[in-house]
Amino acid sequence: MTPHVTTGNPADLAATGAAVKAADRAHVFHSWSAQALIDPLAVAGAEGSYFWDYDGHRYLDFASQLVNTNIGHQHPKVVAAIQEQAARLCTLAPGFAVDVRSEAARLIAERTPGDLDKVFFTNGGAEAVENAVRMARLHTGRQKVLSTYRSYHGATAAAINLTGDPRRWPSDTAAAGVVHFWGPFLYRSPFHATTEAEECERALAHLADTIAFEGPATIAAIILESVPGTAGIMTPPAGYLAGVRELCDRHGIVFVLDEVMSGFGRTGKWFAAQHWDVTPDLITFAKGVNSGYVPLGGVAISAAIAETFATRPYPGGLTYSGHPLACAAAVATINTMEEEGVVEHAAHLGANVIGPALTEIAERHPSVGEVRGLGAFWALELVRDKETREPLVPYNAAGADNAPMAEFAAACKASGLWPFVNMNRTHVVPPCNITEAEAKEGLALLDEALTVADRHTTSA
Repeated sequence: MTPHVTTGNPADLAATGAAVKAADRAHVFHSWSAQALIDPLAVAGAEGSYFWDYDGHRYLDFASQLVNTNIGHQHPKVVAAIQEQAARLCTLAPGFAVDVRSEAARLIAERTPGDLDKVFFTNGGAEAVENAVRMARLHTGRQKVLSTYRSYHGATAAAINLTGDPRRWPSDTAAAGVVHFWGPFLYRSPFHATTEAEECERALAHLADTIAFEGPATIAAIILESVPGTAGIMTPPAGYLAGVRELCDRHGIVFVLDEVMSGFGRTGKWFAAQHWDVTPDLITFAKGVNSGYVPLGGVAISAAIAETFATRPYPGGLTYSGHPLACAAAVATINTMEEEGVVEHAAHLGANVIGPALTEIAERHPSVGEVRGLGAFWALELVRDKETREPLVPYNAAGADNAPMAEFAAACKASGLWPFVNMNRTHVVPPCNITEAEAKEGLALLDEALTVADRHTTSA
């Protein structure tokens, strides 16, 4: 698909772009931002792996927006499905049986591991996490939930307390029944491990100790991102998720896997947990389920937890649960991914295009400390010194302290590459159906932009 750029008189387009930005600045309150310090790009259009502004600058979307446009922008089959559904039935309350809602649930249940055959629909990932936690607490009659420090689970009340990264701090009540622990991350091991096997063993021992000292009978759930996303795309060592599953089984704890970012093809499997043959009790999903075209998330529920609410009402609901337009987009997205082999393509990209290229890039750049990932889900850990592993910028850096990363991101954008950056990392998370040629184009632009990061290393 060859993307088109908005055509017309450049002066008129520039004026339109300026008006769009002015209206945004006057009335839109942006998330995670100091409102007076941001300068949002006015976007005129998007198609496939690209989007562009009113000045004719085109960007290769190596962020998939917020790692959700898994089949790219404006896929014609999904756009058509939304249009057809809108013409037939725009909305209906959750209490009714609706064909497109049932079909979306069926298609999702077919792809989840084990017996997770019931689906509770939400509007997004944070609400999915909220409801998964509620289900676990009601199912067990317990209150505590354990999650890792290097994690992100959403910005609503329970989800933000479960989150481990600094976005939690302003809203952390320290009284939400959440206990944080260290997950495995060999490159910055909190357990002084030197091998993946050691990291796995010691991380599981740490979790077992945390459970013991918190009181197993007080713990409702353990929630993990199958592959942590925003926190750094740290693929778990072999045996870790299975070990957590065993601890949960031993103590009657509900095992929740957050697949909001890693699900629906992102890692080269429908769900990332399938890489390790692990079946949780609940899976939360959103983002890639319909490529973000209409807000949709949900919880895939095991038979045992579904049975808890067979005759006992589930005390939760949303006006737009299973919204027909969103479900139509999900049905079209899942069917399109099957027809076009998108999940297999993501696996191929990771194994044969992105992974090998990033390994070569790391060898050329002193600023790249580690490359990790799978499928279309990769992270580069940027450092000042490869030997000491000192991060390129301090943890949670802002302002002048974050200048090296800001300069790197600016270099990417100036070249026509839209990056995903967080703390001292850049993530390579393009659409799962990006072509090999487009992926190689983006990797070449990333390679060049990293020369800016190299200037801030000890070898410069």
